[in-house]
Amino acid sequence: MTSIAPPRIAVPARTVHRFVEVDQVKVFYRESLPERADAPVVLLLHGFPSASHQFRRLIDTLGRRYRLIAPDYPGFGHTRTPDGFDYSFERLADVVERFTERLGLTRFAMYLFDFGAPVGFRLALRRPDRVAGLIVQNGNAYTEGLSEAARAFTALTPDAPGAEQAVLDLFTLDATRAQYEGGTADPELIAPEGWLLDQHFLDQPGRKQAQRALAFDYKSNIAAYPDWQAWLREHTPPTLITWGSRDPFFPEPGALAYLSDLPDAELHLFDTGHFALEDHLPAIAPLIDGFLTRTWV
Repeated sequence: MTSIAPPRIAVPARTVHRFVEVDQVKVFYRESLPERADAPVVLLLHGFPSASHQFRRLIDTLGRRYRLIAPDYPGFGHTRTPDGFDYSFERLADVVERFTERLGLTRFAMYLFDFGAPVGFRLALRRPDRVAGLIVQNGNAYTEGLSEAARAFTALTPDAPGAEQAVLDLFTLDATRAQYEGGTADPELIAPEGWLLDQHFLDQPGRKQAQRALAFDYKSNIAAYPDWQAWLREHTPPTLITWGSRDPFFPEPGALAYLSDLPDAELHLFDTGHFALEDHLPAIAPLIDGFLTRTWV
């Protein structure tokens, strides 16, 4: 009788969940515990309206091989801010920069998704020597990557008629769910926990005011695009681009535009929307694994 070997079971990574205080901000973060003490480090920078929980499946998948660290920004997730905190992208970058210093991170790749791009590029400009590479997933840095809806929304100013309501409408449950399911080929592949948890945090006291401030500050990122592009041309970091090509806010041209400054970047387009990891993790995780294996030296 022929014996059949049982299938190998992929064991998820061990992950710790901690707080660290940074300039009176209690930053919550998730960190995988890899098998090797010298494992490559990847800073996972989340998007709107999410938090570090958006990376939980990626951490489970790759966290045994890599030290994956995912903080919640001020105004997001479990992170706690003092009264009077100034919500701007510059301040988010300040906190993330200090966070990396508190953890003693001297070299890391960055996963830039959505808001993670403006936070990460600000950090890159300040600390170029620490950036070992970029993984860009629907993290825009080019005007070509702004849809008409994005151009209209990011041009809003607080004193414009209807602007306040347009911003507040983005923080509703329907809008949060639409960000996950919009552009996907099969919405049934999108687990509801993600957008339900995002909405839970959006509904916490003070969170909509924080997000309102960031929404009106988004135009500061567009103004900084030329600086980010110049940094890419000067430093030419190894870069992997995995992009949901049907993202209604940051469409496919935003991914292609990176090649004008990084012609050697590795580009993969997926038939999905903004939160590409939600339905394409089985395809994206091996790409990240291969990219880090080839480029981390």
